[in-house]
This record gives sequence, structure tokens and C-alpha cells, in this order.
Amino acid sequence: MAPESTALTTRVASGSPYQLDQSQKTLKASSALLKHIVTQSVRKEAASNTKSLLKAFSDSSDENEFSESEPIWLVLTTKKHIVDQHRLKPGKIPLPHPLNQSPTTTICLITSDPQRQTKDTIAHPSFPTSLAPRITKVIGISKLKARYKSFESRRQLLNEHDIFLADARIITMLPKVLGKTFYKTPKKPIPVNLEPYKQKDASGKRIIRPKTNSAEPSMKPIAPPQQVAKEIEKTINCALVYLRPSNNISVRIGPSSFTAQQIAENVVAVVAGLTEKFIPKGWRNVRAVHIKGPNTMALPIWLAEELWVEEGDVLGDEEVKELEETR
Repeated sequence: MAPESTALTTRVASGSPYQLDQSQKTLKASSALLKHIVTQSVRKEAASNTKSLLKAFSDSSDENEFSESEPIWLVLTTKKHIVDQHRLKPGKIPLPHPLNQSPTTTICLITSDPQRQTKDTIAHPSFPTSLAPRITKVIGISKLKARYKSFESRRQLLNEHDIFLADARIITMLPKVLGKTFYKTPKKPIPVNLEPYKQKDASGKRIIRPKTNSAEPSMKPIAPPQQVAKEIEKTINCALVYLRPSNNISVRIGPSSFTAQQIAENVVAVVAGLTEKFIPKGWRNVRAVHIKGPNTMALPIWLAEELWVEEGDVLGDEEVKELEETR
């Protein structure tokens, strides 16, 4: 019987020159990482001499019950920089296993002025009753500026809610309003589209909206309740991709309370989304893919064979000699 391959790079005959092994290697890496997190938790509890309610675990389906939930990150390294400038608005990748499904998760929604129209939209009977109770605060940008000027008040607001969403039309205003208190934490506001969808006529052309009432020139239209709910659910259920001038991307793919199968499926979905939408040259520009916990080493699940993107980036012996002679 032939030994099982341990290669971390997989080529295919057609399509992308490289692929992530969806069946075995990703699942094994996810299982190994979760077991390591559980082991770390056991050692930490034993060292602190606290009583443990741990049970003996035999498989990856119940191993996560023994540790406090920690975030699992996918770290993708590229051969060349992805973007030239830092992007404030994150990209979004749908996940087969969403991260924020708990009914107890609280949401603070920051809106354009006036905030009343957004509150009325959420209170509308057609707004989903499963989502409305989770939105525990709606605040307009002007009231946010007026009420939360001090560091202490911003810190209190940060601790009161699990997720912060903001109207995409005002997201660029928030760094100055909220400051480092928010933007150096995982709770930085996430943009959500609250603008009504563009309407089209029978010929497919966009219908031009009437101009805003001159009495309220700053008032921005809000989408219907069902559309707002759809956009909020889509946003909180996606993996967020923050791009910056570097060759490294970190994306949260799940908590350690997920099973190894759930982590593996999210890994495959995020890698596919990154290579298709965000990374120039796709797989050709990917150098490595790792997964890790907050206090663990990065576990490799895919490594590139070449360190170059294009064949033209590699010089032959004669070209190297000519280059050395010109120096």
C-alpha cells in the first residue's frame, strides 16, 4: 500500500494551477489545531489549580466543550503586496457556518441622521422578529459625536455591545469620532448597506430618484425593513477581509467551539473568496495558507512550490551574468 502523501501543494490538470485539499489536509489541520487549543486550556486550568469540569474526549465533535471559546484565524501570505493603500471598508466573504448566530449577540447600529427613520424601520411589523431584539441600540452620527466625547464614555459603549454596524455612507467619518478606543479592537464598526436598492425601469435603465427635500438636505433615504434586515444578516454572517499594504491577510473563520469539519469548510470558503475576489493573480500570488489560534503557532495547510508569480520574474543563468556585468 502506497504511503499517504504529505505534500502541502496540490496541482490540478485544468483551471487554477493550485488547489486547496478540501478532503483531508484541511480537515486534519483543523482537528489538530482544535485539540491543541483544548490541551492548552487543560494545562492552564491545571496550573491555576482551579476545579475542572473537563471530560475525556475522543473525537473532534465534542473536544471543544472543554475550552473557553477562542477565535480561529486563517492567515494567507502572498508573494507580492495585495493593495497599495489601507482600505477602511472591509470585503465580505459568505461562510457556510456563520460566526454570529447566537440569539444573545447584541448589535449597536450607527446610522446617518436622523436616527428616527432607522428606528422606525426596525420597529416596523415586517422587520424579522428574530433579528430586531438583537439590535439593542440605534444611534445617529450627530448624537454619537455629542454623547461620546470622552475616552471613558467610548469605552463604556464598546463594552455594552458585541457587534457594531454602521451605515456605509458614514463609515469614513467614524475613525475621528470613535478614535483608537474602537479601531484598535476587533469591534471596529462594520459597514452595512442601508441605502435603497437602485430601481430600474422596464428597459433596464436606473430610475433617477427625486431630489432631497431642501428642508432636510442631509437626510439620507433608508431601505425598506426587509432589505435592511437582509443586509444586516448578510454582514454579520460573513467573514470580514481588511486589506492593507502588505503580503499578509488575517481573516477570522470561526470560534474554537466549532467542530473541525466546520472550521475546514469555512477555510475552504474563505480561501476561495480571497483568491477569486481580492488577491491579484489569484492562486499564482499565494505563497502560504496557515490557521492559528490567538496563542498558538501557525499551522500550515498549503505552501507554494515557487516563490515567484510569473515565469518572467525568474532570470536565467545568462541573464544573471549580464546583470552582474552591468554592475
